[in-house]
Amino acid sequence: MSQKNQDLEPKWYVVHTYSGYENKVKTDLENTVKNRDLQNYFFDIVVPLEEQIEIKDGKRKVNLKKVFPGYVLIKMIVTEETWYIVRNTRGVTGFVGSGTDPIALTEEEIAKMGFDLQSINIDYNVNDTVTIIDGALKDFVGTVTEINKEKHKIKVLVSMFGRETPVELEFSQVKKNN
Repeated sequence: MSQKNQDLEPKWYVVHTYSGYENKVKTDLENTVKNRDLQNYFFDIVVPLEEQIEIKDGKRKVNLKKVFPGYVLIKMIVTEETWYIVRNTRGVTGFVGSGTDPIALTEEEIAKMGFDLQSINIDYNVNDTVTIIDGALKDFVGTVTEINKEKHKIKVLVSMFGRETPVELEFSQVKKNN
C-alpha cells in the first residue's frame, strides 16, 4: 500500500469476498469500525441488492438478490490502517485493483451501476432524540433505535397512547433535536 496515493477524500472501493460471505463481511466491518471508532474513515458499506419478482403457483414472490455476488462496495478513506482492517476481515480476499493498491470507482462507473450511492449525511445517531417533520406523525418526538443507510430509513420509538411504538421513517422525515 503506497502512502503517496493516500487521499483524504472518501471514495467507493470494491472488495472481493468469498461467495456467500458478503453480508458477514459487511456486518464484521461495521462492528470493527464502531469498536475502533473509525467512523471518520468508513462512510458506507453496501451489498447491492435488487428485487426479483418470481411467480410460482400463481403467487407473486419478491426476492432480494445480490447484484454482484462475491463483492462488497465500501465508501472509505484508504490509509495503511483502514486498508489493513478491510484486507484482514474474515471472508475478504482483497480489494479490486492492481497489486496492493485499491482502485477507486469513477463517478461514471458508479453511475453505470445504476445505484444511488450518493451518501446521505445524517446528523443523528442511534439513541438521539428526533422530531418527525413530515407524514402522519408530524411533530411527534421519538428516539432513534436503528439507522438503515441502504434503504435510507430509520426506526424511531415514539410514545403513543401511553406506550412506546416503533415507527419506520425516511431519513428526510425527521430532524435532530438540539
